Amino acid sequence: MPARAPFDILNELFETAVRAADPMTILPALLGPRPAGRLVVIGAGKASARMAEAVESVWGPCDGLVITRYGYARPCAGIEIAEAGHPVPDEAGVRATRRILDMLRECGPNDHILNLISGGGSALLVAPAGEISLAEKQALTHTLLASGVAIDKINLVRKHLSRVKGGQLAAAAFPAPITTLMISDVAGDDPASIASGPTVGDPSVAADVRAILESIKADIPASVAAVLAGETGVLAPNDPRLSRVTNRIVASPAQSLSAAAARARNYGIDVRLLGDAIEGEARDVGREQARLALELQREMTPEDAPLLLLSGGECTVTRRGGGIGGPNAELLLSALLTLEGARGIFAIACDTDGVDGAAEVAGAVIGPDTLKQAAAAGLDPSACLENNDSHRFFAGVGAQVIPGPTFTNVNDFRAFLITAPE
Repeated sequence: MPARAPFDILNELFETAVRAADPMTILPALLGPRPAGRLVVIGAGKASARMAEAVESVWGPCDGLVITRYGYARPCAGIEIAEAGHPVPDEAGVRATRRILDMLRECGPNDHILNLISGGGSALLVAPAGEISLAEKQALTHTLLASGVAIDKINLVRKHLSRVKGGQLAAAAFPAPITTLMISDVAGDDPASIASGPTVGDPSVAADVRAILESIKADIPASVAAVLAGETGVLAPNDPRLSRVTNRIVASPAQSLSAAAARARNYGIDVRLLGDAIEGEARDVGREQARLALELQREMTPEDAPLLLLSGGECTVTRRGGGIGGPNAELLLSALLTLEGARGIFAIACDTDGVDGAAEVAGAVIGPDTLKQAAAAGLDPSACLENNDSHRFFAGVGAQVIPGPTFTNVNDFRAFLITAPE
C-alpha cells in the first residue's frame, strides 16, 4: 500500500478529477483570438461563471450575462453574473433568462455570441412555455426529481415545457452565429442532454413527454396539458435556425476519470475503469460495486498492488422517506452495508460540482471502521438508507466530503480502493 493513508489518496483523486474539469485550466488554451466585431457572452450552469472568468482572462472584459447557482458566482470585469435556484428553478432564473433573450434579439448576423453551458443549466435557464406558471414548473420539477426517473428523461420533459431549451435559445438569436462551449455532466456526452440542449435540436415530440409523466403518475396541470396537446417549440435537429450554431464539448467525465487514474498509477495502484456513464438506482449501483470489490479482493494475493475501481455517471434516488440525502451518499451507504466492515476496502463517492442532492455536501468516504463508528454514534445504517437519510448518517460518523463550490460539473466520481485481504 502507498505510504499515504487510503482516505487521503481517495480525496486527492477526487480533487484531481475536479481540477481536470476546471474551466480556468481548460478554456484558455481552446479559445483562440477574440472575434472581431461585437461579442456577447451568455450562458447557464454551475460552471458558467467560472467559464466566463476564464474567457475574460484571455479576451479581457466582455459584454454579456451568465446564470449560475447561488454561491457559484465568480468575479468578472464585464460579464454580469446572475445567481438563481438549482435544482428547482426560481424567479431569479426567470428574470435572468428573460434578459438573455432580450440580448439575443438585439444581435444580428455579423455579431458573435459565445454561449457557456454546463450541468445545472436546465434549472437555471428557465422560461416556461405557454401559460405554465413558475409555481407549476417548480412542483413538476420536485415530482420528477423524487421519482427516480433518469436525468435524460427529466431533461426531455424540461425541453418541451420551455421556451429556451431544445434548440430554442438558438432560434431566438437567429441569424446571429452562436458558439456553444459545453462542460458535460451527462452519460455519453450527448450535447442535446447537457443543460437540456439550448442550442441543440431534438427529434422527440410531445407524446414522449406525456408518456414519461404518465409513467410516474404525475399531476399534470391544465397549462402543461395545453402545451403538450400540440407541437412544442423544440427544434428538430435539421431546423435551419440551427445552421449558424457550433456546439463543442470542452470537458467531460471521461477526461476527469482519466486524470484521476493517472494520479493513482503514480502511487503504484492498478486501475480498473468501470465506465464514465454508469446510471441506475444509487443503492443498487452501490451494492453492485461493493460486491465487485469483494470478489476482486478475494482473488488478490499479498504481493498484488492495490486496485482502484473507478467510475462516473449519474445515479438516481427514488424518494421513499423524509431524510436528507443524495445519490452519492446513498450509493456509499448501500455499499457500506454490503461490505460489512471488510478489511482493506475504502471508497469515496462525490459529485464533482460539490453538491450531492439535498445538501451542500459533495459526498462521503467509507472504510472498514465506518460501521463501528456508526454503532458508537447510535446510528442505524439500514434505517438511514430506508429513510433516504444518507447525509445525516455520514455527518454523524464524520465522513462527509465538503469542498464547497467547485465551479465545474462533470457528474459523479466514485472510487473503491482495494488491498489484499489480511
